[in-house]
Amino acid sequence: MSERKCAGCGQLHNKEEMIKITRQTPHGDLIINPDSKVFGRSVYLCYNNNCIENAFKKNKISKALKTSVPQELKGKLINEF
Repeated sequence: MSERKCAGCGQLHNKEEMIKITRQTPHGDLIINPDSKVFGRSVYLCYNNNCIENAFKKNKISKALKTSVPQELKGKLINEF
């Protein structure tokens, strides 16, 4: 059981209980909740709109993934989760 820190609130949770966003290594595509076979830099968020909002407001996702994150991703995350 491994824990990850939410980019929005900073609390530790089991990684299975969180949204995982990964920047795929070869082409830099952003993938939401990939299976563990996808390699790349990842960031985790709680299933909580406040955490999603905070992470985007403070650019924490783009800093963690070291890439620019499109705003459409925020809407997609809020609508899906």
